Amino acid sequence: MKIIIVDDEPLARERLRRLLSGQPDVEVCALCGDGPSAVEAVRRHAPDLLLLDVQMPGMDGFETLQALGSACLPAVVFVTGFDQHAVRAFEARALDYLLKPTSRERLAEALARVREKLAAQDASPRLPQALLDLLAERTAAPRARRLAVRTGERTVFIAAADVDWVEAAGNYAILHVGKSTHIIRETMGSLEEQLPTKTFLRVSRSAILNLGRVRELQSIAPGEHVAILLDNQRVPMTRSLREIEERLRSA
Repeated sequence: MKIIIVDDEPLARERLRRLLSGQPDVEVCALCGDGPSAVEAVRRHAPDLLLLDVQMPGMDGFETLQALGSACLPAVVFVTGFDQHAVRAFEARALDYLLKPTSRERLAEALARVREKLAAQDASPRLPQALLDLLAERTAAPRARRLAVRTGERTVFIAAADVDWVEAAGNYAILHVGKSTHIIRETMGSLEEQLPTKTFLRVSRSAILNLGRVRELQSIAPGEHVAILLDNQRVPMTRSLREIEERLRSA
């Protein structure tokens, strides 16, 4: 069984690789730290199974599956640090998952189910319909056109289209709108779910870009890039430069 491990935390990737070392019929063909590299690795190695982290900066686990497309999707076991309430949502959709930190025994159980699935489907695994439905729901989910900014007793509404970029600040976020900034009590993950996916892209743990505001991209060091906005603001990025370029061409 060829397996690709996808997790943005190096220690988590190494732990899974170590736990898999006791499985005689398993070959770990790639370790990936983000969604774009996972997409490339799947297309290159054609694995039987993805051990896929759900929460990753830039492209999360669900977006990684969407980027792959149904034609080349292997079997998937999610690896998640979600709490028990969120895990129940996975169970309700009959999705396989491993709760971090997983044990060798729990991993072996998941692999046994995957082996049964592969054998039953003649080594041509298909994602469960519940997961395909979930991906479709995420794609079709309505996105916010305006964001509410509360200041004292006032609530001001900012058009999403007017936001140049969003900066993380702990459990808050800073909206950069022209020469003004607005602080809202939202996490980056929450805003990533709300903002229109056609025009907004999370380019690092701490930045979401309005692609329509980007004038150029610059590489400043190996693996380090920066977006130059129309007003000359500079936004550091860690997401794949090629992926950002592709999104900019279609934005």
